[in-house]
Amino acid sequence: MTIKALIFDFDGLLMDTETTLLESWRAEWRRHGHELNEAVFFADHGGDTTDEQYALLAAAVGPGFDRAASQARRTAYREERHRTMGLIAGLDDWLAEAEGLGLRLAVASSSAREWVAGHLARTGDLDRFEVLACGDEVAAPKPDPAVYRLALDRLGLPPEAAVAFEDTPHGVSAAVAAGLRCVAIPHLYAHNARFVQAALLLPSALDSTLVDLLARLEPDR
Repeated sequence: MTIKALIFDFDGLLMDTETTLLESWRAEWRRHGHELNEAVFFADHGGDTTDEQYALLAAAVGPGFDRAASQARRTAYREERHRTMGLIAGLDDWLAEAEGLGLRLAVASSSAREWVAGHLARTGDLDRFEVLACGDEVAAPKPDPAVYRLALDRLGLPPEAAVAFEDTPHGVSAAVAAGLRCVAIPHLYAHNARFVQAALLLPSALDSTLVDLLARLEPDR
Protein backbone atom coordinates (compact mmCIF):
# COMPACT_ATOMS: atom_id res chain seq x y z
CA MET A 1 0.00 0.00 0.00
CA THR A 2 1.30 3.46 -0.87
CA ILE A 3 2.61 5.53 2.04
CA LYS A 4 0.13 8.29 2.82
CA ALA A 5 1.26 9.57 6.23
CA LEU A 6 4.33 9.99 8.41
CA ILE A 7 4.07 9.75 12.19
CA PHE A 8 6.86 11.30 14.25
CA ASP A 9 7.87 10.84 17.85
CA PHE A 10 8.52 14.18 19.56
CA ASP A 11 11.14 14.12 22.36
CA GLY A 12 14.54 13.26 20.94
CA LEU A 13 13.24 12.89 17.39
CA LEU A 14 11.66 16.19 16.39
CA MET A 15 13.31 18.19 19.16
CA ASP A 16 16.31 17.39 21.37
CA THR A 17 14.60 17.70 24.73
CA GLU A 18 16.37 14.51 25.82
CA THR A 19 19.67 16.40 26.14
CA THR A 20 18.17 19.20 28.22
CA LEU A 21 16.54 16.60 30.48
CA LEU A 22 19.82 14.78 31.05
CA GLU A 23 21.79 17.98 31.58
CA SER A 24 19.30 19.34 34.11
CA TRP A 25 19.60 16.18 36.20
CA ARG A 26 23.38 16.03 35.82
CA ALA A 27 23.61 19.58 37.18
CA GLU A 28 21.45 18.73 40.18
CA TRP A 29 23.55 15.70 41.12
CA ARG A 30 26.76 17.72 40.82
CA ARG A 31 25.29 20.55 42.86
CA HIS A 32 25.09 18.08 45.74
CA GLY A 33 28.54 16.61 45.17
CA HIS A 34 27.43 13.46 43.36
CA GLU A 35 27.45 12.13 39.81
CA LEU A 36 24.38 11.02 37.91
CA ASN A 37 24.53 7.44 36.65
CA GLU A 38 23.98 8.35 33.00
CA ALA A 39 24.28 4.74 31.83
CA VAL A 40 20.87 3.91 33.32
CA PHE A 41 19.26 7.35 33.20
CA PHE A 42 16.96 6.82 30.25
CA ALA A 43 14.15 4.38 30.98
CA ASP A 44 12.98 1.64 28.64
CA HIS A 45 9.57 3.29 28.43
CA GLY A 46 8.18 6.67 27.56
CA GLY A 47 6.56 7.38 30.90
CA ASP A 48 7.46 10.09 33.39
CA THR A 49 10.33 8.98 35.65
CA THR A 50 10.60 12.19 37.69
CA ASP A 51 9.58 10.56 40.98
CA GLU A 52 12.03 7.69 40.50
CA GLN A 53 14.85 10.09 39.66
CA TYR A 54 14.15 12.22 42.71
CA ALA A 55 14.03 9.17 44.95
CA LEU A 56 17.55 8.25 43.82
CA LEU A 57 18.86 11.80 44.27
CA ALA A 58 17.23 12.23 47.67
CA ALA A 59 18.73 8.95 48.87
CA ALA A 60 22.19 10.07 47.75
CA VAL A 61 21.90 13.53 49.31
CA GLY A 62 20.23 12.51 52.56
CA PRO A 63 18.25 14.62 55.04
CA GLY A 64 17.63 18.19 54.06
CA PHE A 65 17.23 17.55 50.35
CA ASP A 66 14.84 20.15 48.94
CA ARG A 67 12.93 18.64 46.03
CA ALA A 68 10.86 21.76 45.37
CA ALA A 69 13.98 23.91 44.99
CA SER A 70 15.60 21.30 42.77
CA GLN A 71 12.51 21.10 40.58
CA ALA A 72 12.42 24.88 40.21
CA ARG A 73 16.09 24.98 39.15
CA ARG A 74 15.69 22.18 36.64
CA THR A 75 12.54 23.69 35.16
CA ALA A 76 14.15 27.12 34.81
CA TYR A 77 17.22 25.59 33.17
CA ARG A 78 15.19 23.67 30.62
CA GLU A 79 12.84 26.54 29.87
CA GLU A 80 15.80 28.76 29.06
CA ARG A 81 17.38 26.13 26.81
CA HIS A 82 14.10 25.38 25.09
CA ARG A 83 13.34 29.04 24.44
CA THR A 84 15.59 29.09 21.37
CA MET A 85 15.54 25.38 20.50
CA GLY A 86 14.21 24.40 17.09
CA LEU A 87 13.67 21.13 15.28
CA ILE A 88 16.58 18.70 15.11
CA ALA A 89 18.77 19.24 12.04
CA GLY A 90 17.26 17.79 8.89
CA LEU A 91 13.72 17.47 10.19
CA ASP A 92 12.52 20.78 8.76
CA ASP A 93 13.69 19.64 5.31
CA TRP A 94 11.92 16.33 5.74
CA LEU A 95 8.67 18.03 6.73
CA ALA A 96 8.93 20.35 3.73
CA GLU A 97 9.52 17.37 1.44
CA ALA A 98 6.55 15.56 2.95
CA GLU A 99 4.33 18.56 2.36
CA GLY A 100 5.52 18.76 -1.25
CA LEU A 101 4.66 15.08 -1.71
CA GLY A 102 1.19 15.55 -0.25
CA LEU A 103 1.92 13.31 2.72
CA ARG A 104 -0.09 13.76 5.90
CA LEU A 105 1.85 14.43 9.11
CA ALA A 106 1.21 13.33 12.68
CA VAL A 107 2.96 13.18 16.04
CA ALA A 108 2.72 10.20 18.41
CA SER A 109 4.39 11.00 21.74
CA SER A 110 4.31 9.64 25.27
CA SER A 111 4.56 13.23 26.50
CA ALA A 112 1.52 15.32 27.38
CA ARG A 113 -0.31 17.23 24.65
CA GLU A 114 0.43 20.59 26.29
CA TRP A 115 4.18 19.87 26.13
CA VAL A 116 4.18 18.72 22.50
CA ALA A 117 1.78 21.34 21.16
CA GLY A 118 3.47 24.10 23.14
CA HIS A 119 6.90 23.44 21.69
CA LEU A 120 5.63 23.00 18.14
CA ALA A 121 3.62 26.22 18.42
CA ARG A 122 6.68 28.07 19.70
CA THR A 123 8.73 27.00 16.66
CA GLY A 124 5.87 27.70 14.25
CA ASP A 125 5.51 24.03 13.29
CA LEU A 126 2.26 23.05 14.99
CA ASP A 127 0.05 23.69 11.97
CA ARG A 128 2.18 21.37 9.85
CA PHE A 129 0.80 18.38 11.78
CA GLU A 130 -2.72 17.26 11.05
CA VAL A 131 -2.82 14.96 14.08
CA LEU A 132 -1.32 14.92 17.56
CA ALA A 133 -1.64 11.77 19.69
CA CYS A 134 -0.16 12.19 23.16
CA GLY A 135 0.61 10.33 26.34
CA ASP A 136 -2.12 11.95 28.42
CA GLU A 137 -4.69 10.61 25.96
CA VAL A 138 -3.85 6.91 26.34
CA ALA A 139 -3.62 4.46 29.22
CA ALA A 140 0.04 3.49 28.88
CA PRO A 141 3.25 4.99 27.44
CA LYS A 142 5.47 3.45 24.79
CA PRO A 143 6.41 0.60 24.30
CA ASP A 144 2.65 0.15 24.54
CA PRO A 145 1.34 0.82 21.01
CA ALA A 146 -1.73 2.77 22.18
CA VAL A 147 -0.49 6.20 21.16
CA TYR A 148 0.36 5.00 17.65
CA ARG A 149 -3.02 3.32 17.34
CA LEU A 150 -4.63 6.59 18.40
CA ALA A 151 -2.66 8.49 15.74
CA LEU A 152 -3.71 6.00 13.07
CA ASP A 153 -7.33 6.18 14.20
CA ARG A 154 -7.30 9.98 13.96
CA LEU A 155 -5.70 9.78 10.52
CA GLY A 156 -8.25 7.18 9.48
CA LEU A 157 -5.51 5.01 8.00
CA PRO A 158 -4.37 1.40 8.36
CA PRO A 159 -0.80 0.92 9.64
CA GLU A 160 0.44 -0.18 6.21
CA ALA A 161 -0.28 3.33 4.90
CA ALA A 162 2.00 5.12 7.35
CA VAL A 163 5.62 5.17 8.51
CA ALA A 164 6.80 5.96 12.03
CA PHE A 165 10.00 7.78 13.04
CA GLU A 166 11.59 7.10 16.42
CA ASP A 167 14.74 7.72 18.45
CA THR A 168 14.40 5.03 21.16
CA PRO A 169 14.12 1.23 21.18
CA HIS A 170 10.87 1.36 23.16
CA GLY A 171 9.46 3.82 20.65
CA VAL A 172 10.32 1.50 17.78
CA SER A 173 8.70 -1.37 19.68
CA ALA A 174 5.52 0.67 20.10
CA ALA A 175 5.36 1.53 16.41
CA VAL A 176 6.01 -2.05 15.29
CA ALA A 177 3.42 -3.38 17.73
CA ALA A 178 0.91 -1.04 16.09
CA GLY A 179 1.77 -2.58 12.72
CA LEU A 180 3.89 0.29 11.42
CA ARG A 181 7.20 0.27 9.62
CA CYS A 182 9.60 2.37 11.65
CA VAL A 183 12.65 4.44 10.75
CA ALA A 184 15.00 4.87 13.71
CA ILE A 185 17.33 7.79 14.30
CA PRO A 186 18.82 6.88 17.69
CA HIS A 187 19.33 9.77 20.08
CA LEU A 188 22.82 10.37 21.45
CA TYR A 189 22.29 8.19 24.52
CA ALA A 190 20.76 5.11 22.82
CA HIS A 191 22.77 2.13 21.58
CA ASN A 192 22.29 1.32 17.90
CA ALA A 193 22.40 -2.42 18.56
CA ARG A 194 19.03 -2.20 20.34
CA PHE A 195 17.13 -1.05 17.23
CA VAL A 196 16.75 -4.46 15.63
CA GLN A 197 13.02 -3.94 14.95
CA ALA A 198 13.54 -0.82 12.87
CA ALA A 199 12.99 -1.07 9.12
CA LEU A 200 15.78 1.47 8.60
CA LEU A 201 18.45 2.90 10.90
CA LEU A 202 19.94 6.33 10.18
CA PRO A 203 22.64 8.31 12.00
CA SER A 204 20.64 11.51 11.48
CA ALA A 205 17.99 13.08 9.28
CA LEU A 206 20.83 14.75 7.38
CA ASP A 207 21.97 11.38 6.03
CA SER A 208 19.08 10.97 3.58
CA THR A 209 16.45 12.99 1.81
CA LEU A 210 12.92 11.95 2.63
CA VAL A 211 12.31 10.95 -0.98
CA ASP A 212 15.29 8.57 -0.97
CA LEU A 213 14.29 7.17 2.41
CA LEU A 214 10.74 6.43 1.27
CA ALA A 215 12.08 4.83 -1.90
CA ARG A 216 14.06 2.41 0.25
CA LEU A 217 10.92 1.54 2.20
CA GLU A 218 8.66 1.34 -0.83
CA PRO A 219 10.78 0.83 -3.99
CA ASP A 220 7.77 1.06 -6.34
CA ARG A 221 6.52 4.36 -4.92
